[in-house]
Amino acid sequence: MDLQSLLILLIIGLIAGWLAGVIVKGFGLGLVGNMAVGVVGAFLAGWLLPTLGVGFSLGNPIITSIVYATIGAVILLLLLGLVRRAS
Repeated sequence: MDLQSLLILLIIGLIAGWLAGVIVKGFGLGLVGNMAVGVVGAFLAGWLLPTLGVGFSLGNPIITSIVYATIGAVILLLLLGLVRRAS
């Protein structure tokens, strides 16, 4: 992975983390925390969705990547929220 790809992935993850925080109210970790979760969610969705056979394209690869990463970030925020509330 070159530097440009890494920067694009980070930007997409930051956007996805913000979107996930808006979607999943009450389970968020604050703006910076949600953005960090978005970056991890981008990696999670990049692995999980194809593994489950859920593949789609919205025409624009950047928009598709943001949607994938947002799905991963929402899943991760929900899991983290459940773990935090159980503690």
